[in-house]
Amino acid sequence: MGTTGCAFFCLLMVAFQASALLTTESPPCAPGFKSDMLMFRVSRRHLKPGTVLGQVGFTDCTDRTRFLFSSDDSRFKIQADGTLMVKRAVTLHEGHRDFSVHVLDSQGLKTTINLRLLYQRHTPENAYHNIEHHHGDHDIQQMESPAEMPVLYFPKTKGLRRRKREWVIPDINFPENNRGPFPQEMTKIRSSEAKTKRIFYSITGPGADQPPVGLFIMDKYTGVLFVTQPLDRERQARYVFQAHAVADGYGNAEEPMEMSVNVLDQNDNRPVFTQVVFKGQVPESSTKGFEICTVNATDEDDPNADGGVVQYRILSQDPKLPTDPLFAINAVTGVISISGTGLDREKWPQYTLRIQAADTHGEGLRSEAQVIITVTDSNDNAPVYTKPWYEAEVEENQEGIIVTKMEVTDEDEPHTPGWNAMFRIVGGDPGGLFSVTTGSHKQEGIITTAKSLDFEANSKHTLLVAVANEVLFAFPLPTATATVVVNVKDVNEPPVFNPKTKIVTKPEDLVPNSKVTQYTATDPDTARSQTVQYKIISDPAGWLNISKDKGVIRVKSSMDRESDFVTDNSYTALIGAYDNDESPATGTGRLIIQFQERAIKICHKEPVEQLLTVTNKIGPGYGAPYAVSVFGTSKINWTTKMNSTKTGIILNLDSTLPSGDYVVFLRVSVNQGLEQDSTLQAKVCDCTGEVQSRTLASRLPWGC
Repeated sequence: MGTTGCAFFCLLMVAFQASALLTTESPPCAPGFKSDMLMFRVSRRHLKPGTVLGQVGFTDCTDRTRFLFSSDDSRFKIQADGTLMVKRAVTLHEGHRDFSVHVLDSQGLKTTINLRLLYQRHTPENAYHNIEHHHGDHDIQQMESPAEMPVLYFPKTKGLRRRKREWVIPDINFPENNRGPFPQEMTKIRSSEAKTKRIFYSITGPGADQPPVGLFIMDKYTGVLFVTQPLDRERQARYVFQAHAVADGYGNAEEPMEMSVNVLDQNDNRPVFTQVVFKGQVPESSTKGFEICTVNATDEDDPNADGGVVQYRILSQDPKLPTDPLFAINAVTGVISISGTGLDREKWPQYTLRIQAADTHGEGLRSEAQVIITVTDSNDNAPVYTKPWYEAEVEENQEGIIVTKMEVTDEDEPHTPGWNAMFRIVGGDPGGLFSVTTGSHKQEGIITTAKSLDFEANSKHTLLVAVANEVLFAFPLPTATATVVVNVKDVNEPPVFNPKTKIVTKPEDLVPNSKVTQYTATDPDTARSQTVQYKIISDPAGWLNISKDKGVIRVKSSMDRESDFVTDNSYTALIGAYDNDESPATGTGRLIIQFQERAIKICHKEPVEQLLTVTNKIGPGYGAPYAVSVFGTSKINWTTKMNSTKTGIILNLDSTLPSGDYVVFLRVSVNQGLEQDSTLQAKVCDCTGEVQSRTLASRLPWGC
């Protein structure tokens, strides 16, 4: 060693001695291997007998320096001083070899450690030798590296209080796909307590003791953070874990510190087209700038870095006629458009383009795809009607009926957008009564009725129908039109009730032949001289009849709102109106009779008894004598009793009630032991005396 080397060594010694003076106490000795796992790197796959691989460190905390070592792989041996050597020739076919080393201490206790022999093509002189690797704490023994390493200090805190918000630990940036050698230093953490105490460092969290376990490890004694294998930004771009500092014999020396590792993107992914072959069509008459199709490629690299920025270019065109290039591509969007002239479908019906996508703004990794462009026929011929005039007859009141079909011809290529016909009614149909569609073979227009036609409103319609193609004409062309005359045929229409449903309110005790209402209809056939007559179509209870000529509806038999034919206090009958045509047409109207609620009026001052009559509608055996009572809340204010003949109910207001509407709940029974509940509407008035009688038909289930 020269003078310079000596000076450097002396400086190291002085620095070590100065550092030792700052330590108030020596760390206690811990018997065992100096690491939890050993790793030795070699630069050759084939190892000859006698090759020295390294030194295995072990102490039993005595002055003893030689121990009895053994290996579970007979191709290796360990001398008493810990020197690891090759005993028999070894070939690292898989690039590494794992085995265990055992040692007996002075007490005869056996201790074991795992060892890995790792092949690396070029092993640097300052390669790491012994690595402790386990969940929670990670210790690494290594030779001194001359490279400077950033040091992260735990934020200064008092005790273990939460650190202040403004203390920010800088992120660690590390490139993906780093080739090592591994494990590789990333940074170093340091606790200020290390000046006076022995500190053990560790990390926890994703990438440490959580999946992916062991991606990051930390030297237990020095606080050096290592990465053990290449990182992949596309798999995970950021790792966040906790760093810990524990003082030997004192517990936590620092509050856990959050550490973040950002994986820096490398351009390791080439663009990938979303399709192997893209297809597009272009009309032969298209002009420059016409956009045909868009190609697209994706890149998994960081889109905010150059490696993720993709640009496109056309590599070749086949055929190269009539000009090359005939097409252009937007380098950023991938839109392919026409850049030249001379497209001719009859000569060059198809082109094949070879497209390239490259990252790093078109200068990096690249991939290719194919674009097939089909030149389509241009619409340079207008469709023409085979005849200019059509006439048809359609019955009124028919919707969706075909009126007529119109034929056209077109000289463009069959079954192309420039040949397929499209029809449009351009005149004579302000009410939208008709529609026109294209037939299945695309050269036929079919006119149908979109709404019912009305002979009385309009007996003839004259339509003007234009025809064009599915695509615009290549240049201005005259549009063909045809005239369609539609004659509406008159048919006999049924009379129409107005309103369609008529609702009347009547008491249920109308006597037979009483008028219910008059319900009439009108004949829409104004051009015909016809009369309208009426009939009952549906009268489930048989309560009604109707005058044939006037439509007057009367009561035929007594009505009963408790009948099974009454729903929600309403009775429905269907009324028919028909004309006197040779083939009469009948219209239908709906009559709904709503029954009035039974009601009495009674004064709240000196109320007078109310007499209610009970009638029997089912015959002998179920008549008088009757019995009656009030129930429910009615018992509080109302009383009832039968009159002397047991055929009428005497109802009395037994207490003073405020003016208003009330419901009285009555229960009527007959001598057969059957009973029926009924309700009575009572209006209490601010008066004295007046009595009004109503007939109360019992609601007995046998017909009352």
